Amino acid sequence: MSLLNILRYPDHRLRTKARPVVDFGNIIENFANDLLETMYAAPGIGLAATQVDVHSRIVVVDTSENRDEPHILVNPSLELHGEVLKVEEGCLSLPGIYEPVSRSQRIVVQAQTPLGESFTFAAEGMLAVCIQHECDHLEGKLFVDYLSSLKRNRIRKKLNKQQTQSE
Repeated sequence: MSLLNILRYPDHRLRTKARPVVDFGNIIENFANDLLETMYAAPGIGLAATQVDVHSRIVVVDTSENRDEPHILVNPSLELHGEVLKVEEGCLSLPGIYEPVSRSQRIVVQAQTPLGESFTFAAEGMLAVCIQHECDHLEGKLFVDYLSSLKRNRIRKKLNKQQTQSE
């Protein structure tokens, strides 16, 4: 396994819409494991393939306290259910930025395993929020897109300043 490079906002590649996975097997399984390793090392609770410049419909999430309940979702689709709540979100592509975003409290997920087997499950709370956030990445959407343009511009300036200072 290896750590992957996470793209940083406002990198235009984060806006690329991911394509469905059609070839399943060891290559997808190994890539998903690299995504998990990268997510855990960052550290984070979710990561989409788009964030590492691979534009395939694959996300990984693990919101468990012990980081021992990973979910690998290939070609996920969501049904939104329940109340819509404002939840503070962050993103590995926008380090140090946290803002409230409206998300459905409950979802039903249909996805495939890296080997192509279909499955469905329900999620709620933080897991549901995290999956919605990561699936947005597959559409080229970031959580800052839910914010006002004024807030987005402030965030962009802040991140550009951080990057300039670290170089």
